[in-house]
Amino acid sequence: MSEVTQKTTSQALPIGYCFNEYEIQQVIGEGGFGIVYRAWDNELERTVAIKEFMPASIALRDEQHHLLLRSERFMRLYQAGLNSFIQEAKTLARFNHPHLLHVLRFWQANDTAYMVTQFYHGETLKNRYLRDFTPCSESALRAMLPPLLSALKTLHDHQYLHRDIAPDNILLQQDDAPVLLDFGSACKTIGHLTDKTEIMLKPGYAPIEQYSEGRDGDQGPWTDIYALGAVLHTLICGEPPPVSVVRSLHDHYQPLAQRDLPGYSAGLLRTIDSMLACEPDQRPASVTALRELLAQNDHGLLAQDEPPATIAVQLPALIEEVEQAEPVTPTRSRRSWLLFGAAAAAVLVVQGLKPAPPKLIAEAPQAVQPAKQPENVTPSPAVAAVPAQIYLRASPDTALTQIDINGRPHAAEEIDGMKMLSLLPGDYQLQVTRQDGGAWQHSLHIEAGSGTWLVNVPSS
Repeated sequence: MSEVTQKTTSQALPIGYCFNEYEIQQVIGEGGFGIVYRAWDNELERTVAIKEFMPASIALRDEQHHLLLRSERFMRLYQAGLNSFIQEAKTLARFNHPHLLHVLRFWQANDTAYMVTQFYHGETLKNRYLRDFTPCSESALRAMLPPLLSALKTLHDHQYLHRDIAPDNILLQQDDAPVLLDFGSACKTIGHLTDKTEIMLKPGYAPIEQYSEGRDGDQGPWTDIYALGAVLHTLICGEPPPVSVVRSLHDHYQPLAQRDLPGYSAGLLRTIDSMLACEPDQRPASVTALRELLAQNDHGLLAQDEPPATIAVQLPALIEEVEQAEPVTPTRSRRSWLLFGAAAAAVLVVQGLKPAPPKLIAEAPQAVQPAKQPENVTPSPAVAAVPAQIYLRASPDTALTQIDINGRPHAAEEIDGMKMLSLLPGDYQLQVTRQDGGAWQHSLHIEAGSGTWLVNVPSS
């Protein structure tokens, strides 16, 4: 965890604030949906981390440190995020793995929730390699893969999926041992997804089955394998692969094995390409299958080419293989798309935990938007104004001639037969005019960090 200085605009609890035996010492991270503190455990005399659910775009803190919603319309969104946070704590508490975030305690207070975890010294892959991009060497990739695969296999063997693997969710400790973080989107699965959820997707890292309305069985270990492959792609190239929604319509992905990437073996690049197959049934179906594929590709490389001396190693398993439940295999995703949105976190029903809803305050003043933002927008309060990408897709025989946002024409980029808009968080009235003169209207509410949307425009 990289340490940051507490700012005057921070919503963090004050230094010295105490929860029984835990005393907050420093703010070490603030994101869109939570704050992480370094704290001292006075009972066991050790440093711990405390993670607080704090969605800054929809909530504020009052003088008594309780959370207040900015508007009553955020109640459902807040409750969804809080339930997801609770689910994350319950999920992580089930495991004690050296490369999974270890939860020590959980409680509710201040109209929100907290979890205490082991304190890790280190930085995320995003901070290490991507802030000022430096390609990750193959030897470093090979060193972090076994512990990450071991952590994923532990999750999958217990019928859990992570579903949000990305460079900012993998922390490298001081000895470079990785730890898998952020299980807010984790979901229990026993052959199929038992919890109906809405999640926020990271463009480039989320595979196609996380966008589609396909059968429940479309998501499985192969879903996490795609995301991990996207992380490896990013660490090599400096950017994730093309968004899977676009790839499903017209795949512009350039296989890594066909690029000029000196310093990387063909075996590793072929394996990453297989992990990034657009269709679920074309990827390795499990961590075991992925390990076998990497070993096969390495074997083929050894037979045909002379690999770099520093990377001529097999991928070992760090823990013993445990008896697996009946294996599940991916099915081809249906392309029956619906308009989808990205909520703050997974909507999960948690039995026995019914936190009291936070208080409400009057609607917060709206922030001034940049000049490029469409006029007459009612934006949601947000910490960072990151545009969402909205893809408008019509049937092949239907052309879209004009797009109006809040009553004014808006230019859209043409990408693979779709219209693409970049919109900041806010509320929008969308009107799309077709070539036949017909018009279609729809309301959009975009939260901060919403990622990528696909909107089907009806032909009539």
